[in-house]
Amino acid sequence: MNNTWLDFSVNRPKTVLIIGFMLIIATALGAKNLYFRGDYKVFFEESNPQRTAFEEMQRTFSKNDGASIIIAPKSGNVFNLQTLSLIHEMTEDAQQTPLSIRIDSLTNFQHTWAEDDDMIVEDLVYDLADLDQQRFDYIRSIALNEPNLVNRLISPKGDVTVINVSVNLAEGDQTAEVIEVTESIKALTDKYKAKYPEHDFYHTGVVLMNYSFATFAKRDFSTIVPLMFLTVILIMWLLLKTAVGTFSTVVVIASSIAVTMGVAGWFGMFMSTATVNVPTMVMTLAVADCIHVISTMLYGMSLGKDKKEALLYSLSLNKMPIFITSATTGVGFLTLNFAAVPILADLGNLTAVGVLFACIFSLTILPALIMILPIKQLPKQISSSKLSYTERFGEWVIAHHKRILPFTLVVAVTAIGFSFNNQLNDVPTDYFDKSTKFRKSTDFQQQHISGMANLDFSIFTDEDSGINKPQTLQKIEAFSQWLRTQPEIDHVSTITDTFKRLNKNMHGDDPNYYLLPDDRELAAQYLLLYEMSLPYGLDLTNQLDMNKSTTRIMTMVKNVGSKELTALESKAQQWFTTYAPNLKLTVASPALMFGHIGETNMASMLEGTLVALLLISGLLVFALKSFKMGVISLLPNLLPAGIGFGIWGIYSGEVNLGLSVVLSMTLGIIVDDTVHFLSKYRHARISGNDAEQSVRYAFASVGRALWITTLVLATGFSILMLSPFALNSDMGLLTSIIIVVALAVDFLFLPPFLMAFDRKNIKQELTHE
Repeated sequence: MNNTWLDFSVNRPKTVLIIGFMLIIATALGAKNLYFRGDYKVFFEESNPQRTAFEEMQRTFSKNDGASIIIAPKSGNVFNLQTLSLIHEMTEDAQQTPLSIRIDSLTNFQHTWAEDDDMIVEDLVYDLADLDQQRFDYIRSIALNEPNLVNRLISPKGDVTVINVSVNLAEGDQTAEVIEVTESIKALTDKYKAKYPEHDFYHTGVVLMNYSFATFAKRDFSTIVPLMFLTVILIMWLLLKTAVGTFSTVVVIASSIAVTMGVAGWFGMFMSTATVNVPTMVMTLAVADCIHVISTMLYGMSLGKDKKEALLYSLSLNKMPIFITSATTGVGFLTLNFAAVPILADLGNLTAVGVLFACIFSLTILPALIMILPIKQLPKQISSSKLSYTERFGEWVIAHHKRILPFTLVVAVTAIGFSFNNQLNDVPTDYFDKSTKFRKSTDFQQQHISGMANLDFSIFTDEDSGINKPQTLQKIEAFSQWLRTQPEIDHVSTITDTFKRLNKNMHGDDPNYYLLPDDRELAAQYLLLYEMSLPYGLDLTNQLDMNKSTTRIMTMVKNVGSKELTALESKAQQWFTTYAPNLKLTVASPALMFGHIGETNMASMLEGTLVALLLISGLLVFALKSFKMGVISLLPNLLPAGIGFGIWGIYSGEVNLGLSVVLSMTLGIIVDDTVHFLSKYRHARISGNDAEQSVRYAFASVGRALWITTLVLATGFSILMLSPFALNSDMGLLTSIIIVVALAVDFLFLPPFLMAFDRKNIKQELTHE
């Protein structure tokens, strides 16, 4: 790579800036096409088997996506006139919710009972004016003994109740509809909160989860990006102490982000909970490139060079390291295409694009701006009369390298040992910080009624009216009872409970007949009579298909992790294989989709990491022009991730969906420090210096830039910790840890390692190569 185009940026800065900004503006205009998409389906490919199974179930039965309004009277008792009036009125008003297809509550539950030879079907609470204590006691007794209500619409203690609003969301981008439904639900709640102040209200459900995804993504974009901008400006100003360098860096950052977002818009991409992090990542990585150019330029000026000479010296020395580090970082992010989660692949692709443009702009726009803008008294700010703190630290490492090397190895091995404490476990409700309203609501629901997650089981008979067969009903009932014994399940809603209740009703409410009907025709008649009595919107299409050949058992599951959820699915399939081999079972739900995607993503990302390692190794050998240096660089590039995950094993021990991509992502980033250090070390070795002198030169020429870039990178990614979305905050925290560890490895392990094992004469080495 020659210096011709670099000379052009320095010698013709105005031309470079005019052409550059014209292209930047044209590309950035594409950002106007961007839009947010917050529904949970963006985490899954259309061909994802769990998504396919869930959508097939949604087509077979009425959709059960919805919002839950949890009502908690401060009196601790739902069964009083005020609370039942609230539930009744709110149930009626909830029917006006946009896209709503079904409202389920305590008051409109279709209670059945016998009167002479007739079966009566009516709302459990229908005449508020006629309620007395006897009626309250009757309603309480029915509600707390009805399996279709307890742990679903009423808590076992009778102190909390739920109104479920089922909605019919369109396929594809559901963000606008989710926002419309959620705002309607919130407005409804605000109305009744003012009318009935003695009650607390909480919101959960899939719609609210989607809404949280979308709103937190927008919030992160509007808060974290500006905060990072301010942080970068402050760090650059305090550490480089150059207004021109700081301003020029901000221009490069803004240009890199604008072009990246423009490319996303031109290609029809959308913003999500993952891709809102792209500006922060691009910003962070762009700063690193700029700092190396500016820092080396200042170092050159401290040696007596004028601004132009120092800038050309910096570009000549940094062009290859910046190009290689950008390439390795880009490769690391591009391997996110191995991820099973589409929006993580989008994150990788867009960040890789941003890194590419940041590389180009830091070698063109940045020097052009520096040449145009005046830098006054800059050489006086850098003193070469005494060693800097980085150089003094380097001298300490050199002096004690024989002790430091074994010590760092012991620490590294110990830390890596703790990495085996980590286990993949995703809890979708835990994606949200405990301080958020949605997380508080899901925790409250789990504490008082049930988990928010649902797990639906479809049982296929492949025979019209096959569900009515007594043998089939017995199998469904046995399976339902088995489900109720599982510790992960809080509630089971099954058609067999309805059949048993109807059989009891048709025998004068004799509790001895709370049994399944033993005749197929009788079962069909019960079902027909019941369905004809049900009001509009409260039919059995949520449990039975049109041909009565398939039924859905709906369960509410504790807010457990992916391992427990997938294990429960496996146990259910095994039960069916053993006890009902003539029936077919499918299991599906959004929670199960998330349960599987974490494990699938981890497996695919391990493949991506291996590919990244091979590509990055090849780039390092090319960049350092030495197979030996390329091999040496692998160890300090692999150790930080192992140590970082070891620290995480001590800190948490749980790896979620976001953390599953950190290994591939950081592999490209942490290479940066190693490449810059080894390139300066290699430059000194080729100049005839021995290993010790070359380490000294590397600390002097690039040490300060490395710790500044590490500070910027670690700060940038740690700012993601402010996100209320755990996938982002955890990813930011672990990435920051690994980046800091990478600097420690490159300062404490790499120099002693080089001094111990790179003793061969450089001329002999070059001859052999």
